[in-house]
Amino acid sequence: MLNRYARAFFTRVLTPTAQLLLRLGVGPDTVTLVGTLGVVASALALFPRGDFLWGTIAVTSFIFSDLLDGTMARLAGKVSKWGAFLDATMDRFGDAAIFGGLAYYFAWTHNRPMLILALVCLVSGAVTSYARAKAESLGYECSVGLVERGERLVVSLVATGLAGLGVPFVQAIALWVLAVGSTVTVVQRILYVRKQAIAAGTTAAPTAPATSGGPSTTTTTTKPAPSDPSTHGKTAEAAP
Repeated sequence: MLNRYARAFFTRVLTPTAQLLLRLGVGPDTVTLVGTLGVVASALALFPRGDFLWGTIAVTSFIFSDLLDGTMARLAGKVSKWGAFLDATMDRFGDAAIFGGLAYYFAWTHNRPMLILALVCLVSGAVTSYARAKAESLGYECSVGLVERGERLVVSLVATGLAGLGVPFVQAIALWVLAVGSTVTVVQRILYVRKQAIAAGTTAAPTAPATSGGPSTTTTTTKPAPSDPSTHGKTAEAAP
């Protein structure tokens, strides 16, 4: 949800920076890779130490590259499926580093409930993204769900930054909300795709019972031909 409302605003803000980088000869793919390395390094270096405030500031600054590279691609006329693929793949590394760094800290401090919540957020977030990517590769629409990548990042980073300022309970509440919301999102996407499959008549047909004295018969169905997922270039999240 946040992606649809915030992306246009930040695109306008980042356009001058995108134009400057293009004039300097910096490509969108370079920004994608540098931004991902920055997110991963910041999250894994600072969050496990409990340095939540500066970790949040560092991670957030590099996350803006996720919007900057897409703006650069459009301005340079280099919007491509390759760019969308690279961007979405690198996003998975960044997300894993954020929740992995938090999980490491909670494991080190023997905070088992928070460790479990961080791991649930990590896994459910990855499954949420995979479900959409797989559904769209099979020709289904799957851009639904209570908690997408934008919500996961905003809620987790804001709560972690506030925890770094000493605000109590906010991080625990945020991780509970994300753990439940991400799990609900996975279920929503599964049911949404199944509904489309049933409507198209492409779910597996039941096996006919075998008759005595004759071979059992089965009904086979043809899977829908894979089609390329819709992409909007480097700004498209293959799996929010």
